[in-house]
Amino acid sequence: MPTSLKRYLLCVALIIFSFNLAAQVTFFVSPDGSDRNSGSVSKPFKTLHHAVQAASGIRAKDVVIAMQKGIYYLDKTITLDAAKFLPASLQITAFNNEGVTISAGKRLNLQWKPWKNGIYMANVPAGISFERMYISNSLQPLARYPNYDSTARIFHGTAADAIAPERVKKWKDPAGGYIHALHAYEWGGFHYRITGADSEGNVQLEGGWQNNRPNKMHEKYRFVENIFEELDAPGEWWLDRNKDILYYYPPKGIDITKAMVTVSQLKNSIELKGTEAKPLRQVGISGIHFAHNERSFMDTKEPLLRSDWTIYRGGVILLDGTERCKISDCVFEGIGGNAIMVSNYNKYDTITGCHIYNTGANAVCFIGDTKAVRSPSFGYENFVPYDQLDKTPGPLTNNFPQNCVVTDNLFHDLGDIEKQATGVQIQVASGITVSHNSIYQTSRAGINIGDGAFGGHIIEFNDVFNTVRETGDHGSFNSWGRDRFWAPGRRYMDSLAAAHPELILLDAQKQTIIRNNRFRCDHGWDIDLDDGSSNYHIYNNLCLNGGLKLREGFYRIVENNIMINNSFHPHVWFKNSGDVFERNIVMKKYAPIQVKDWGNRIDNNLFPDTIALHDAQSRGTDKNSLAGDPMFVNPSKGDYTVLPASPALKVGFKNFPMNEFGVQKPSLKRIAQHPQIPVLITDAGLADKSVPVAFLGGSIKSVDGLGDRSAYGLPDESGVIILSAGNNSLLAQSGLQDKDVIRKADGKMIEGVKQLMDTYQTLNWTGRIPLEIIRNQQTLKLILKTK
Repeated sequence: MPTSLKRYLLCVALIIFSFNLAAQVTFFVSPDGSDRNSGSVSKPFKTLHHAVQAASGIRAKDVVIAMQKGIYYLDKTITLDAAKFLPASLQITAFNNEGVTISAGKRLNLQWKPWKNGIYMANVPAGISFERMYISNSLQPLARYPNYDSTARIFHGTAADAIAPERVKKWKDPAGGYIHALHAYEWGGFHYRITGADSEGNVQLEGGWQNNRPNKMHEKYRFVENIFEELDAPGEWWLDRNKDILYYYPPKGIDITKAMVTVSQLKNSIELKGTEAKPLRQVGISGIHFAHNERSFMDTKEPLLRSDWTIYRGGVILLDGTERCKISDCVFEGIGGNAIMVSNYNKYDTITGCHIYNTGANAVCFIGDTKAVRSPSFGYENFVPYDQLDKTPGPLTNNFPQNCVVTDNLFHDLGDIEKQATGVQIQVASGITVSHNSIYQTSRAGINIGDGAFGGHIIEFNDVFNTVRETGDHGSFNSWGRDRFWAPGRRYMDSLAAAHPELILLDAQKQTIIRNNRFRCDHGWDIDLDDGSSNYHIYNNLCLNGGLKLREGFYRIVENNIMINNSFHPHVWFKNSGDVFERNIVMKKYAPIQVKDWGNRIDNNLFPDTIALHDAQSRGTDKNSLAGDPMFVNPSKGDYTVLPASPALKVGFKNFPMNEFGVQKPSLKRIAQHPQIPVLITDAGLADKSVPVAFLGGSIKSVDGLGDRSAYGLPDESGVIILSAGNNSLLAQSGLQDKDVIRKADGKMIEGVKQLMDTYQTLNWTGRIPLEIIRNQQTLKLILKTK
């Protein structure tokens, strides 16, 4: 290269380098700073509000707000508005990865004095209101009945008499209290504010709009809170808003005079706002810990078309009208509502490396404007008749999230308050990629797609388990597709789809892909495509417990999946659905419900035995399928790769990676939990009857020979022994005790664990299985609760 050219290129490089230095502006913020300062590293600002205001006025340059170590209490929500935003980009970040917390709460310096019965009282600032209180950063329960029980499966404790008149009559003024309950069918939850009570002990309520499938409150699963007379257990508190007095019953070991008291104030901490015409672009938020956000369940009221959801379009961070914004390496912990809400028009946004846990509602939501959908209907029972239907394909507007990514995150313990809550919720959106996330301990689904509008999503390499913990009839992955072709009347819908198949994909225009995930649901299906879900390609998924369900819909291709201890659940299919199910490994008979037309192709699958294979073939499917041991490499360690001699390979099955599920970021991967690996429920896998098997929170084993028969006083050598019912497990809640022996389930004799598991896998979605047991040589009948 000529010397002159080298000098020229060097000069250009120096000019570019100098330009980049000049083009970036950095403001520093510190809790010890002052908003009268310049914002330099030696003279930092004090508040993020002021730093954002200063940054927004810097034209056409890249701006960094570097937050120094400390807790930043917000007195109002920070809003970045595209109409007033001049920088080329803005990054809000923790300086040098220092510990930075943005609190939506307020510190209270209180003078406590004893009241009575171990309860203390203190005056609070006039007019302050809050529903979450943290003592030394630990969330304390509002005064409630029944008392908080960390071991309880639903709502941390429920009672059928929560609002019984006899109890209500003891309350002097219940106005401002709340009643929380599951849906009557356990399809999420309801929340009501108590506005008063009459002399007969009947409460007056407002609310119940948090579920798009109206019904009664569950008669058993309910509790009340924020009632002064229920302040009777350590940790509970109550605020008298009329007198500005806070009451608190400190647990043992807490010196209330020295404890730090923080109370919630804001629902939303940061809002990024623009429009499709003028989006807010290139804003990043990284390395921040968010905490102390207020609850939002009474704001969860906007119906999302005909899904089961209503929504509050808010969260700790709200993105509404943005492009190429990024939230990375943040922690959202102990918040009252949604963590991240991506609402209306947003494009090319990314959420990555975040840890979201202990939320009142959802981790991440992508929710478009329902007005972007043509001929929208609201509520399950409603639909637009054919002659009034807008038959134009696709969306009416672009006011919905598009081509956004949520990847490499850890989400767990979600939906503490709201039970229609999930790890990732997608509705009225297009091209959302959900990849390499670990999602577990959720009240409902781990990932939920609310409708077919407008498809094109990719769900891949996620690890989703311990879901549907407090509700029922759902899956680790769940979807609905109550789109324009769908109607609640099945006869009308059948005739419409048959006469006008062009309607089917008017909304679900792009195929949604579910691939290379690991799912486990112990209270429903691993993959649940519910009402109308259409245009899916599902492959290379490992289903560890609940199998795969396809309710009525069209054009679903399901191939090369593994269903451990379970099978394929086709329900009420359409004629000419176009569905395909091939090259899958199933370990039980198919479980069809009202299926007369078996789609496009159901074949080349591997069954566990000839009984299951012949059962399928008797229905006209699986002509070329085989039966046999799949020959997994190391199933006890979760490796379901099949060996070269496996018959699965003969039907066209191909191995897929078993070590790429879930979060990959090292710091999150180290702390992420993993699903329980099941014991294979096969004749070979349970040949040793002495082996204990984990089941519904307890431990069981097959009756093993004359020794067990004699020890438990049995008439023969059949049955399943409860080795341990567990503490507050579903076994214990069903009334089962240690040393009970299950003899029948759903009226069928149970020879051992395999038969019990077969019955459970078939009926667990119903929530109840009739049992006949022997206890102390006496025959009893119980109902096994499966959710």
